[in-house]
Amino acid sequence: MLDAVFFSGEADIKDKRLIRSFSYINGKWHQAASGEALLVSNPATGAHLGEVAALSADESRAAVDAAQKAFQTWSEILPQQRAAILRRWYELQLEHKEDLARIMVLEQGKPLSEARGEIGYGADFVEFYAEEAKRPNVEGVTSHLPDAEMELWREPVGVVALITPWNFPSAMLTRKAAAALAAGCTVVAHPSGETPFSALALAELAERAGFPPGVFNVVTGRPATVVEPWTTDSRVRALSFTGSTEVGKLLYRQSADTMKTLVMELGGHAPVIVFKNADLDKAVEETLKAKFATSGQDCLGANRIFVERPIYDAFCEKFIAATKRLTVGHGMEDPDIGPLMNATALAKQEAHVADALAKGATLACGGARHALGPLFYQPTVLTDVPEDALILHEETFGPVAAILPFDSEPEVTQRANDTEYGLVAYVHSTDPRQIHRMSRRLQFGMVAVNRTKVTGAPIPFGGTKQSGLGREGARQGMEAFTELKYVCRDWG
Repeated sequence: MLDAVFFSGEADIKDKRLIRSFSYINGKWHQAASGEALLVSNPATGAHLGEVAALSADESRAAVDAAQKAFQTWSEILPQQRAAILRRWYELQLEHKEDLARIMVLEQGKPLSEARGEIGYGADFVEFYAEEAKRPNVEGVTSHLPDAEMELWREPVGVVALITPWNFPSAMLTRKAAAALAAGCTVVAHPSGETPFSALALAELAERAGFPPGVFNVVTGRPATVVEPWTTDSRVRALSFTGSTEVGKLLYRQSADTMKTLVMELGGHAPVIVFKNADLDKAVEETLKAKFATSGQDCLGANRIFVERPIYDAFCEKFIAATKRLTVGHGMEDPDIGPLMNATALAKQEAHVADALAKGATLACGGARHALGPLFYQPTVLTDVPEDALILHEETFGPVAAILPFDSEPEVTQRANDTEYGLVAYVHSTDPRQIHRMSRRLQFGMVAVNRTKVTGAPIPFGGTKQSGLGREGARQGMEAFTELKYVCRDWG
């Protein structure tokens, strides 16, 4: 019998066991003792999609109890055994890719093709870390002491708390969890209350993959109720969060007394810089992707588009025409642009557009709500955006593009770096020396040159300044969940 009390998109899902509304703790599905539930809506229609359990602080602590107990055995089994279970989890995600994508569309709203892409992208991290689980090698150190032998060991930190966002409800969980589990840690995860069904479906597949009870736990409920007990619990040795810089700082403060390892992927304010020597058509195509993927609701989204003045008019003409061709619709129809997540997100688009226009920007297209529904906003282009416009200083997180000209490389470098954020920057140029200079001088954790897609399991994802701490993906993503131990031996 399914634990889901209601799920209006059930007809779209073949494997009904993936529809879960209870939290997953210690290998069992838990309804809140109080019977309290959170309502989840379909952003495309506004309709009630389903309900998930709203657990109490005590129930959240019980998840840590289970994870701490499970850590004793999970951390000591052979890495090959952990790898085999992770590999099976990966295979199950691919086997159920279509169902997982459709669950995501119903609760998050993104176009179906993007949801399918996210499931594949997220599964790649599980496969990658299934292999990395076998390679936390002991490292020898050349001794500086007579008759001493020295080694460095990587050991799992313990229980890891994961807090994941609504814009990538599947991939952000797998990216974090796979690294922690491969290292030998156990996990307590809290998904966004706006998109919890994706995480619970992954918990169902984790159970099928054979994770022992307590190793992988998903706790739904109100963030303050669920997460605060984790930040103050000394048994939770690391915390990984993806979300806003404001919330990241709050978690940072709450975790200070227990001296946790923190991995934080926070806000972005990505510049796109298009030089006059760039391949114009490719620059337009790639900038369109950088701006409008996930309906603009992406921390990697292009927020400031700088175009060198000699090609400014030509770029704007082509970019505006391409934007006007974008389709808007419900995610299951697989449009280019879906709904925004909530009313707050839509209000921000309206505020940024109104502010820019009041300060002298030109509205090239869009600029209003879409007739499809209250959370749909027209793909919008603003040109000649003045420097004091809010959109050039705040993350927009929606389908509004701001374009402005520049005259020299030093000028645009300074303007691009003039932000508290430092996640990703995009550069379009065909001059190798210019590419090298810009890659060096841009103060961002990642630089994409003549392309948009740069992320994936083998690379360390993350930013500088107030865009976060640490890295996710690659070998570095697993190291965040390990402690380095130094052993010095004298054999006598």
